[in-house]
Amino acid sequence: MSELRIFSAPAGSGAPQPSLSSSDPALIGEALAARGIGFERWPARQALAADAQPAEILAAYGPEIERVQASGSYPTVDAIRMTPDHPDRQALRQKFLAEHTHSEDEVRFFVEGRGLFCLHIGEEVLQVLCETGDFLRVPAGTKHWFDMGSTPQFTAIRFFDNPDGWVAQFSGDAIAERFPLLD
Repeated sequence: MSELRIFSAPAGSGAPQPSLSSSDPALIGEALAARGIGFERWPARQALAADAQPAEILAAYGPEIERVQASGSYPTVDAIRMTPDHPDRQALRQKFLAEHTHSEDEVRFFVEGRGLFCLHIGEEVLQVLCETGDFLRVPAGTKHWFDMGSTPQFTAIRFFDNPDGWVAQFSGDAIAERFPLLD
């Protein structure tokens, strides 16, 4: 079940406590929209084979991809699948856990599994547990990090306005270390 937790960004050490925690999709959408983040629940209607390759994943969700691309904003699309036995899972997890920004929107449609997006907006950190059927749009320039967990299990369709795909600018801030992880 999707979940949103909102924390005040701590200035010092200590475990932060959420000021809001909800699994209500309508409340999640409203709270994120108030902060400029897009969130929708879509049906993840296709069962994918365990060995489905990116081209098969994209073909299975052709209508959803066409709907997003109809705006003209995201001409490049790919699919990422992470599994507990992926050979690069630990290195990728560490890379994604570092706070960063992008010069373009970060747009994801989770078609299987789950992942934790953490958004550092002003004096708040929002943790969005995205699960199957969640569509998330994080505007360019938003500080964030992503945790796929120590045993990742997700498939997401990624939309880009840049043909180079995922390009990050790391902030060097260790804020991500002060917040709960997916595990």
